[in-house]
Amino acid sequence: MSFLDEFQADLEALPNILQKKYALLRDLDKSLEDLRRQNEQRCEQEIEEIKQGVKSGNTFSDEVLDEQRHSIRIADEKVALAVHAYDLVDTHIQQLDQYLKKCNEELRRDKESVPPEGISSSSVDASTKPGRGSESGRGGRKNTRLATQAATEATNAASTNPPGMELDIPIDPNEPTYCFCNQVSFGEMVACDNPDCKIEWFHYGCVGLKDVPKGKWYCSDCAGLKSRRKGR
Repeated sequence: MSFLDEFQADLEALPNILQKKYALLRDLDKSLEDLRRQNEQRCEQEIEEIKQGVKSGNTFSDEVLDEQRHSIRIADEKVALAVHAYDLVDTHIQQLDQYLKKCNEELRRDKESVPPEGISSSSVDASTKPGRGSESGRGGRKNTRLATQAATEATNAASTNPPGMELDIPIDPNEPTYCFCNQVSFGEMVACDNPDCKIEWFHYGCVGLKDVPKGKWYCSDCAGLKSRRKGR
């Protein structure tokens, strides 16, 4: 039986145990109240007898003192029962805290043993992923402007990432990097139409694109170089 099963079994029995103790407390309380009234009446009677001279001396009888000592014993028994009931509940709370602490430690160890998820080269189809070392080379990139990434989170991050901001994405040492952010291919990407572009492929978010550009598209470096050449 696991700890949780044992704890559940003990917890199911706890209400009945507490109910019995509370019933005993009520009985003791009633007995103590009856004894207190009886002792008060006896004390008043003996005081009156002393005043009238019927009884000699200035002390109460042994019966009065015995009743008072018995009242103290009942009160002590009530306190002991209340403390025991409190300890029972407190013990179950401590057991539950230990179980929760143990579960948290196991979850933490499991989380630490799992390697962080990253975007590997196998997650992207080789026929659509851009790369200088691929068979399609620069000729193939004219036919494919978009590199589709399987991870939806990476796509959303790329579409909202401001230009020039690097993304905290684990990089495979063998995975080629692209764009101004020098990251691997993910999400939607666009190819620069300059055949001599040093970077080739760019993430939409890094170059401020949301849709497929119409006609030819040049990155900012190549567009600036092209403008300078026209100016000459």
